[in-house]
Amino acid sequence: MPAPRARDLGLRIAYQRSVRRPKLTQQQLADAAGIHVGTLRKIERGARYASDSVLMAIADALGIDVSELTERHDWTADRVRATLPSLSAAIATYDAPEDGPIRPLGELRGAVAQASRRRLNAQYVAISEDIDSLITELLRAFATATGRERADVARLLVSACRSADAVAFKFRAHDLSARLIELMRWVTACTEDPLMEAAVAYVRTETFFAAQAHSAGLKALERAMDQMPSPGSREAEAALGALHMRASVVAARAHSASAAYHHLAEARRLAQCLPEGTYNGTAFGPGSVRIHEVSVAVGLGGEHTTAALDVARRWKPDEELPKERRSGFFIELARAQLWSARADDAYDSLKSARHIAPLHTREHPWVRADISTIRRLKRAEADDLSRFAEWCHAGHD
Repeated sequence: MPAPRARDLGLRIAYQRSVRRPKLTQQQLADAAGIHVGTLRKIERGARYASDSVLMAIADALGIDVSELTERHDWTADRVRATLPSLSAAIATYDAPEDGPIRPLGELRGAVAQASRRRLNAQYVAISEDIDSLITELLRAFATATGRERADVARLLVSACRSADAVAFKFRAHDLSARLIELMRWVTACTEDPLMEAAVAYVRTETFFAAQAHSAGLKALERAMDQMPSPGSREAEAALGALHMRASVVAARAHSASAAYHHLAEARRLAQCLPEGTYNGTAFGPGSVRIHEVSVAVGLGGEHTTAALDVARRWKPDEELPKERRSGFFIELARAQLWSARADDAYDSLKSARHIAPLHTREHPWVRADISTIRRLKRAEADDLSRFAEWCHAGHD
């Protein structure tokens, strides 16, 4: 990494440290990353290079994807893709895992919680670094556990597979994503938890998105809702609300406006009494429902598109919402703005999405298609748009 790049990297690290809430001192960040504070000071000054492992540790300590610190965009994406074969191998022997070490349940619970946090923050590189070994270890634990511990391990395994699936699906490894979801469905029966079954039904919708089988996806979600017990807790209401929220988007993609707005209204009703938060691995609350209002409007298209613009005029997602969800809001909004002949606004929205979650934005197929369209419309700003298009490999699909 040449010196000017090292200085740029140091400035990015210092910036991310300063905007963290609460703000981190150099000592606190160094401790969290497991490096010496003197090393961090030199990196922030641009006086020292950061190895890949140190860069990953700093990004993870900041709770961001490493792509937010480096301009080596192909490196970050290629690093994720390189791990997918080992993840595939890890789940191939799900019912007969090889012998090996198993950490205590408390340590496994902490590792799974960390993977879940990374998923919500779109830290795909960090997830991919060790998710295969975590799933392998959990499969060993599941094979040997009995009684209540087996149900506990099953929940952890489902959560870990969900984090792995986030990487597989975002990087369009749809066959691997489908296998992970089937593994989640297989093990969910041992959780003895209907809310976990609802969470897996929510994630399973990805297979219908990938296959463009939206009507079938809507039926699957509605069956999952019918099988849920009556909500008797905050978590149960959030689980049902998340299914309605997901169903609204699938119905919109199936061009069923009545079903889309029905499910959206039910999600909104359930969210009214709940604070925004992560329930059983899924973000749900008033903010999440507003984001899905935009998704529904864009999915339906035509005269419904103005509803997305109306939401954006009144509201923007705050930083308490997961980065992946906030980034998705601006990606969907950009499409509505582009369809409404507001190319400048659409480009601003895509830049906002990139600022929030670079790797999520870069790998999103809509971004590549929409930036190509904006580039054709805005030739006067060709240089800036060309750099954005090159960054997200527009036209390479």
